[in-house]
Amino acid sequence: MNINKYNNSDLQWRQSLLQIDSTIQDAIVNLDKFGNQIAVVVNKEDSFIGTITDGDIRRGLLKGLKISSSIETIVHHDALVAPKNMNKDMAIKFMQNNNIRQLPVIDNNNKVIDLYFLDKLSSVKKKTNLVMIMAGGMGTRLRPYTNNCPKPMLPVSGKPILEHIIERTKAEGFYNIVISTFYLGHMIENYFGNGDKWKVNISYTHEKKPLGTAGAISLINKFPTEPFVVINGDVLTDIQYSKILDFHTRNSSIATMAVRQYEMQHQFGVVQTKGVEIIGFEEKPIIRNHINAGVYVLDPLVRNYLKPDELCNMPDLFKKLKNENNSTLAFPMHEPWLDVGKPDDLDKAEHNSLKEL
Repeated sequence: MNINKYNNSDLQWRQSLLQIDSTIQDAIVNLDKFGNQIAVVVNKEDSFIGTITDGDIRRGLLKGLKISSSIETIVHHDALVAPKNMNKDMAIKFMQNNNIRQLPVIDNNNKVIDLYFLDKLSSVKKKTNLVMIMAGGMGTRLRPYTNNCPKPMLPVSGKPILEHIIERTKAEGFYNIVISTFYLGHMIENYFGNGDKWKVNISYTHEKKPLGTAGAISLINKFPTEPFVVINGDVLTDIQYSKILDFHTRNSSIATMAVRQYEMQHQFGVVQTKGVEIIGFEEKPIIRNHINAGVYVLDPLVRNYLKPDELCNMPDLFKKLKNENNSTLAFPMHEPWLDVGKPDDLDKAEHNSLKEL
């Protein structure tokens, strides 16, 4: 499927045009490649049908759609548009009033003739939100590599896993970072110091005993007063942390977890029964679930659910929050992702780009 039939000499807005017979994968590629944050869906005559954003894709994946599915079921048909006689000043006010960042322009024949952008993606604003990276794990499944090296410091493409994470957060404007350490934590602190080399501010928490993937949050010296991002120190991904932060804030969640669809094929044919009667067969069915991707956004209120120096894993924290009727949300991700937990994962990370994972 040719998702962009226009050449580079055409206007930027043409890059966002996507044919209605495209797949969700085509939409993901379009959004990722051109960075316009929107795909404008058209038919073969380039007549406007609707729009697709990152949020539309994630909601579709959460409903069980696959990336090979058609975009027809995720197209936003009631998207706001501008007539061709709306000048750009009016369009900017219109977008601001309706809290949207892009606005397709349609002529009298329902043809797309332009796309107004509220702001430019190239300007990265500094974010005051804290990023906490959990780097205290002992990496027992990665021995002997972790006998004398903490797992987040294992090299991938010539630099530690943790350095890849820090560079990713910095590229999105996050500059306040706390690293939680336990096993061989001095190696992490000696390498990164206060973060000057990366032009970020790095501080540390030190676990006296393993506190799990959430327990170390209670050790933060100056606790955040706004939502903060938590990242497992062994996760390599292209997810944009600012997107999950924005999703969390817009939906007034107390805790948001990035989840990823995981497929596992049953090795046997499944016999469907009702009592002792056979009612059907399914040959080696594929089971699809959403798994924890190790990236979270938390509200400062979570501090009330953590006890100092007490073991707590992130799923347990989410259960506590949910039991108290708090809003806990899943943020479905489609970006490349790898949890470096076993030697095979480390080898995969070393020999493949993120786009190939």
